[in-house]
Amino acid sequence: MVKTNSSAQTSQLGLDFFNSELFKTVQISQIFADSKTFADAIPKGPIDEILQQYEVNKQTNHEFNLEDFISEFFFLPEQTEISSNQRGVNVKQHIKILWQLLQKPADEVDESSLLPLKYPYVVPGGRFREIYYWDSYFTALGLIESGHVALVESMLENFIDLQTRFGCIPNGNRSYYLSRSQPPILALLVELLLPIKADKNSFLSAHINAIEAEYNFWMHGSELLSDNHTEQSRVVKMPDGSLLNRYWDDSATPRPESYREDMELSEGLTGKEKIRFYRNVRAACESGWDFSSRWLDESNSLTSIRTSRILPVDLNCLLYKQEMLLSTYYTMLGKGGKSLVYSDLAKQRKAAILSHMWSEHEGFFLDYDLDRQTHSPVKSLAGILPLFVGLAEQAQADKVAKVINQQFLKKGGLVTTAIESEQQWDAPNGWAPLHWFAVQGLIKYQNRPLAEDIMQRWLSTVETYFSQTGKMMEKYNVCQLSNTASGGEYTVQEGFGWTNGVSQAFYNELKK
Repeated sequence: MVKTNSSAQTSQLGLDFFNSELFKTVQISQIFADSKTFADAIPKGPIDEILQQYEVNKQTNHEFNLEDFISEFFFLPEQTEISSNQRGVNVKQHIKILWQLLQKPADEVDESSLLPLKYPYVVPGGRFREIYYWDSYFTALGLIESGHVALVESMLENFIDLQTRFGCIPNGNRSYYLSRSQPPILALLVELLLPIKADKNSFLSAHINAIEAEYNFWMHGSELLSDNHTEQSRVVKMPDGSLLNRYWDDSATPRPESYREDMELSEGLTGKEKIRFYRNVRAACESGWDFSSRWLDESNSLTSIRTSRILPVDLNCLLYKQEMLLSTYYTMLGKGGKSLVYSDLAKQRKAAILSHMWSEHEGFFLDYDLDRQTHSPVKSLAGILPLFVGLAEQAQADKVAKVINQQFLKKGGLVTTAIESEQQWDAPNGWAPLHWFAVQGLIKYQNRPLAEDIMQRWLSTVETYFSQTGKMMEKYNVCQLSNTASGGEYTVQEGFGWTNGVSQAFYNELKK
């Protein structure tokens, strides 16, 4: 069991470190190729004493060497490489091996950026040494297939514990992630585990307050909205009175884990432009799609980012699903009044999504641009979420399937957007979580042949890359299968939690 440490103290330690001259100097100096390395470093003693020692050494030691100081006062995180003797003979066997390699025990408390978790958990892999929120749903799909139900339950409890301690489920269990969350999947995790439970009402009773608390996090500030004040953090009031949500971040400063990159990109911006840039970069990280042409005015210019001006179809569909599940679960628990509240909220959100995000002209669901008061021109796989959550009409679903088949389906699976760019959440890259949403959505609307085609293409991509390299990857180039996926702020990572989970779930789905 983890030793206790106050949440306020944990947060303050992180702020003191990230705001220090030492941290900023190290990040700007490019000592580490990946800015996340020093953000994850573990101090060898109390951080306030190390910061004081830095000031003394810098002023009194004429031969002061920054790299030597780091070595003396910090343990640097290791990026575990999966060696050849840890590899399975095929993808299915390899995934089973990976679950053991990617599992971490309950955390010990230190003065690093890690927010200690009470129970075991699975990390994605590579530079991602901590639990990630929305990743964990897709990872859980495979863990359950492998019989690791208790591990999925412990991950769920870790998220609820983080929520209790910090008021939200952060992007990941790092103090530098505390100002944002990720796509809300807590209710999906409960839904995944519920069929396994003998005493379903007891399980729901223990978890429904956490689902409701997450919903309240996303809707926080909605009571302040009016015709004259239409936006408040993550909630927006539309001209027709409906409420929709957007991605946000409570901070508007450079990200500690990408400090150098953010400082360099913001160099030519004015004060207000910098604040806007930092906020929107962080909000894109909350989306999980960091980065994509969905959020950019110019697809290859990160400084043109405007995430908070976009109402995302995927986020609003996941919140609709959350409202529907809350209604269903309160009915099961005999609380009809609360069930009706969430049923009404779901009906209102469904109407808003259909009104503002369906394009009859494109035959597809699109994000909504607040400034231009129209659909975003960027077609992305986020447009499949209305099928995944079951709010689309059949005629709409048929049109979406046609667009998926004609514009997104490539040799190796589905591209993320119809735009090819330098961003990792665009073509030519394909990502496991979006394949899961697409396949499940298509099956729900009686389009199993296309769903099976997508699954087979995806698994062929994964198997081909594995046969060549012995690796499971974070993302794949689904257009040129011989090419390694690229784009983004870091090199493609090996592991990889959600790829393992979705691939394993696809193997099982294809047996049906």
